[in-house]
Amino acid sequence: MKIAFLAKLVAWGLVAAIVFVTVSPISIRPPTETTVNLDRALAFVAMGAAFAFAYPKHWWRLFLLLPAAAFGIEALQYLSPTRHPQLPDATFKAIGAFAGVLVGGVLVGWLRRKAGHLRFVD
Repeated sequence: MKIAFLAKLVAWGLVAAIVFVTVSPISIRPPTETTVNLDRALAFVAMGAAFAFAYPKHWWRLFLLLPAAAFGIEALQYLSPTRHPQLPDATFKAIGAFAGVLVGGVLVGWLRRKAGHLRFVD
């Protein structure tokens, strides 16, 4: 299995999980061990890093699309009568997505230099 395929599977799986948690009724939301804002940001850091690994040649697009997606995912809460989208929540998510792409992009570059035989395919 290629690293790129696995990274894409993880990235899109994280999107699905984040959308589910975002729009599902608050009563079935998984409990958090941190503050809610840190929890939000870390989920999007993981997603951003996964997308940086999955699409390493498109990091500049990811810097634009993933923070925008964070606002879009937050807006999906309008579809759930028990959820209420908030601009500060979306902002934490967008910052997390941006940071995740940054961290993931740095790690991809470092791995490419360290182990030249690793191949990431778009």
